[in-house]
Amino acid sequence: MRVIRDPKQAGLEQDTVLTIGAFDGLHLGHQELLKRLVRRAKQTYRLSGVMTFDPHPRAVLSPTDNTFCLTTTEDKVAILQQWGIDLLVVLPFTRDLARMSAHDFMQMLALDLRMTELWVGWNFALGRGREGDVKALKKLGRELGYAVHEIAPVQEGDVVVSSTQIRSLIAAGRMREAAEMLGRYHVLRGRVVRGTGRGKQLGYATANLQPERKCLVPPAGVYAAYASVSEQRHLAAVNIGMRPTFGGHELTIEVHLLDFEGDLYGQDLSVQFVERLRDEKRFANEQALRSQIAADVAHVREVLG
Repeated sequence: MRVIRDPKQAGLEQDTVLTIGAFDGLHLGHQELLKRLVRRAKQTYRLSGVMTFDPHPRAVLSPTDNTFCLTTTEDKVAILQQWGIDLLVVLPFTRDLARMSAHDFMQMLALDLRMTELWVGWNFALGRGREGDVKALKKLGRELGYAVHEIAPVQEGDVVVSSTQIRSLIAAGRMREAAEMLGRYHVLRGRVVRGTGRGKQLGYATANLQPERKCLVPPAGVYAAYASVSEQRHLAAVNIGMRPTFGGHELTIEVHLLDFEGDLYGQDLSVQFVERLRDEKRFANEQALRSQIAADVAHVREVLG
């Protein structure tokens, strides 16, 4: 898969079947769209292409919004490559880009990326003031020489799969339901940094995770998870919170890898959240906390088998 950041430098020798969007989460709805796009590109001997944005448009248009990403750009690159996408265009998102008219934006895609077909979701819109809805894009297509294909929403039960819905589920700690819509577990990646060492004192050493990017952190509590380091996956008990037993005031993400011994400081760690086990709580003393951690570890083994 080729990754470019400037459409004018693409220099493509084939026409493209293209889709556009933030694709935050690359959830089941996105997967259905991209599966059909790849199939269509192969049938017509064109390149399958995805245009996305970095940073997420909301980070620019609503910088005070606490809705953080589900998927980093780095994860999107890895996932889309696995799915057989030929071309990924990562467009830097700015306020100037947001003010661009739908006509000028689509003309850029038709000329610089040789777009002959655009595949979008049912509620898609782009351009200044979201003027480029599906109806408007079809009209522009007749002028600029591309066709538009609209995909119906994908539902999980009675609920439409969307990034917004998945964020709501994660914010509520409903990790399994979020995973059903994502098609995989929600992941946080980051670097292991030094903490206070209290976990080790309690007999349960923890890796203190510092996320790389401002992606969505589940609410405070204890989770059953998988933690991967150096391409090795381990069962893990994860505590997110303020450590109230010790009077903490800063949010920490503490990962205890089961049946693991070694120094993780400075290493990259990824955590896949499977299930929220309980709320964070304050304990009367260290012995009570130690007993609860033992119960949590046993619960993790039960949940993850």
